[in-house]
Amino acid sequence: MSKMENTRKRRSLLDGFLNFVEKAGNKLPDPATIFFGLAILMLLLSHLAEMAGWQAVNPATKETVKAVSLLKRENVVRILTEMVNNFASFPPLGLVLVVMMGVGVAEYSGLINALLRRLLSGASPSIIVPAVILIGVLGNAAGDSALIIMPPLAAMIFLSMGRHPLAGLAAAYAAVAGGFSANLFVNMLDVLLAGFTEKAAQIIDPKYIANPAMNYYFLIASTFVLTAVASWVTTKIVEPRLGEYTGKREEFHPLTESEKKGLRVAGIVALIYIAIIAYWTLPANALLRDPKTGSLIVSPFMKSLVPIMTGLFLFPAIGYGVAAGTIKSDKDLAAQMSKAMSTMGSYIVIAFLAAQFITFFNWSNIGTILAIKGADFLKNIGFTGLPLLIGIIIFSCLINILIASASAKWAVLGPVFVPMLMLLGYSPAFTQLAYRIGDSITNPITPLLAYFPMALASARKYDEKLGMGTLISILLPYSIYFAIFWIILFAIWYMLNLPLGPGNMIHL
Repeated sequence: MSKMENTRKRRSLLDGFLNFVEKAGNKLPDPATIFFGLAILMLLLSHLAEMAGWQAVNPATKETVKAVSLLKRENVVRILTEMVNNFASFPPLGLVLVVMMGVGVAEYSGLINALLRRLLSGASPSIIVPAVILIGVLGNAAGDSALIIMPPLAAMIFLSMGRHPLAGLAAAYAAVAGGFSANLFVNMLDVLLAGFTEKAAQIIDPKYIANPAMNYYFLIASTFVLTAVASWVTTKIVEPRLGEYTGKREEFHPLTESEKKGLRVAGIVALIYIAIIAYWTLPANALLRDPKTGSLIVSPFMKSLVPIMTGLFLFPAIGYGVAAGTIKSDKDLAAQMSKAMSTMGSYIVIAFLAAQFITFFNWSNIGTILAIKGADFLKNIGFTGLPLLIGIIIFSCLINILIASASAKWAVLGPVFVPMLMLLGYSPAFTQLAYRIGDSITNPITPLLAYFPMALASARKYDEKLGMGTLISILLPYSIYFAIFWIILFAIWYMLNLPLGPGNMIHL
């Protein structure tokens, strides 16, 4: 069999598998119904788990974690009294709505349309896909706001180039979500995970101090590997599967004089805004730095990223709208914000039900018990060396489908894996790296990632009937190829014994 025939056979098998995932997924009810059903199912499972006496010892606290029935009298009361708060405190809800006010004005004032026409007028199509993906991977340094902004923006970019908007949305979402353990910058996630790694390592070595940049060299390499892999997946698998987009297209004409004037004013406003943010962050005693340590990574700046990103869209959009004539009064501005909010109706419904299910799942302790039991199983099966580390990656992939929070999982898994591998001669940095890779791989395809409903709502802008199965089938190739090439990179790093970050090697 020729090499070309082998390639066609592999693609045919992948297409068949993805078609199965899509058909099976689309036979499921609407996502809102699914989350409602999962919430009810969790009530029943929690009761059965408690009756069965399901429990595990948390390796971090040494406390016994027991399954909690949510059908007990006090928990039924808790569900009813805290239902509204569960929804109101659902982490993505406020972030999404606040950011969308700024993005909505940027869209409905015409700023995004004009800016894309200006940027893409002379841009080479060959660089658009890797540029979108690289920005997505780097964007996760800004935290969850990148998951809100990048997918719909990438969809607009692809549509403006005559390409399928869902391919752009999928590429950006996969890059941000799947690339959470790849970046050129040390960010808040590095700090959070290092804190848990340090505590876990001190079980064996009480003097161990974790460096937030402990995986930095590997993260840099991963950034370029994932960008290349995701670009290939987008152009060779996702776009051919989606075919030609037959929905409504926007006609892009040359910029008018008023639009050019609007873009100039928007640019000036953006520069002024960025200068103000720089003044608040760059000096040693700046307003948004930590007042005690002077840190910018753990600081009011990181906690303010959502309003800062909102302002980065909102103020230039107002400047554009006033100059271009699309915003003539405060009523126009309010109308554009309201229009942006009106598109979020389906997301709000899904967010309400998803918030209840995720809260019930956490209250039941089932996720924590599953993580502890699975980690203990992996610890006891007798794997050593690279197979053990790859096992940690795969296990982290599977647990990530159930528990989306990277830090919450590592708080439970770290005290099992870090001491175990330290006794085998591996550094805490290397164990953390294996976990981080697995934790990122399945991010794009887990519906329990809080921003998956947002991606689905954005995708339905281009296909009203698009089901969860279709979206997962579009995103699944990214997770598959991320897993393959990330594990290969990990194995190469291991065999060459390369440094993981400043002062951190694979072995102790």
